[in-house]
Amino acid sequence: MKTAVSTSFTRRVVVAGLAVTAATTAVLSAENAHAQDEQSTPEKSLYERLGGVFAIAAVVDHFSDAVVKNPIVGKKSKNPQLRKWHTKNLERLPGLKFMRTLWVCDVSGGPFKFTATKPGTTPLGLEEAHRDLRISPAEFDEVAAELGRTLDHFKVPKAEKTEVLAAFAAHKDEVTAGYVKKG
Repeated sequence: MKTAVSTSFTRRVVVAGLAVTAATTAVLSAENAHAQDEQSTPEKSLYERLGGVFAIAAVVDHFSDAVVKNPIVGKKSKNPQLRKWHTKNLERLPGLKFMRTLWVCDVSGGPFKFTATKPGTTPLGLEEAHRDLRISPAEFDEVAAELGRTLDHFKVPKAEKTEVLAAFAAHKDEVTAGYVKKG
């Protein structure tokens, strides 16, 4: 009888031990799977973090209207080409807003692709679209500042604002390609 009790007890211990081991393994596997999911889940694109096409379009709409009103680069600009565009070509503004929205969606990793209406040497063709406007580096910087103010108006978080402004600044040489320094 002593052997039977001992064998019975040993089986119980073994079964209980296996059950505890199985439960622990299951919990650890679930935790590891969750950790792997978190690691393998790609970071959201800037496009997604900005809120997608509708949020981007709202920002572009506000920004575009603000640029027209801006005293340095808008209707009262000292740059005759910018002044003319913002006073005599405003019927084109809805199309420009559309193109700007596509551009931001494209450079921020969204599903929409921008194609330049005046293809240039760069993939986005910004130098040809802006060449005749003769935008100076200082004027470009003012447009960037206006973009920053617009992003603040929409309370875009600092990290995303920084990324948007960096994407914009990356094209400064293209946008200012038509500028000829006076002097």
